[in-house]
Amino acid sequence: MTVKAVLFDLDDTLLWDDRSVKEAFEATCAEAAKLVEVEPSALERAVRQEARALYESFETFPFTKMIGINPFEGLWANFTQGDKENFRKLEKLAPGYRTEAWTRGLRALGIENRELGYMLGELFPKERRSRPLVYEETFRVLDSLKGSYKLLLLTNGSPDLQKEKLAGVPQIADYFDHIIISGEFGEGKPAVSIFHHAMGLLNIEPHEGMMIGDKLTTDILGSNRVGMRNIWINHHGLTGGDEIVPAFEVSRLQEILPIIANG
Repeated sequence: MTVKAVLFDLDDTLLWDDRSVKEAFEATCAEAAKLVEVEPSALERAVRQEARALYESFETFPFTKMIGINPFEGLWANFTQGDKENFRKLEKLAPGYRTEAWTRGLRALGIENRELGYMLGELFPKERRSRPLVYEETFRVLDSLKGSYKLLLLTNGSPDLQKEKLAGVPQIADYFDHIIISGEFGEGKPAVSIFHHAMGLLNIEPHEGMMIGDKLTTDILGSNRVGMRNIWINHHGLTGGDEIVPAFEVSRLQEILPIIANG
């Protein structure tokens, strides 16, 4: 079976989003420690926990889960794009969510200071936006594939935020024949509809594509459902289990090249 097209996830596949978020938390919590007596790592843990709980309490949570927008993206997204009514609700919720998540994180450590919560809630987005990080293999791999295969970027997320991430590393978008953002399409991975949409744009059958991604529950499950082979980038040596089984598993992005070439 010859591979004609390669479909890439974006976050933690081409962009090193986990590291960007981690560094933004570290910088923001370090700033907090200059103003109040708090252990930065403890504040990060508390804010992450409080942000997740708060995010899941919103009426928009089923929508954000379906589109694939996580709580920490909510801490720096503005939600200004997307034609679904839920994006307008998120746009209104976002400023208060940022403040409340950080205020509750401080409170969990015995610090009652909403003014500081607001300040940290506004600092975190700035710190995250200053860190558009990519993996060292990203451009080498894309250079190797461009011209030999059709390339499509298939990313879950809010349209404005995913476009902002791409704008932060402007070279990436030019590699792709098509870019699909779940918030624009209306449904996210692992829904079969978004994979069928991708195959339609590429004019391929399932066996002619290869999906590359870091999440079993979205990238691998969705491509499995439509009969497309896939490569799971298992950065952290996780145990996959029996329910969602990738066709191939690698630990680094560069390891996909021989698999695709032999496809």
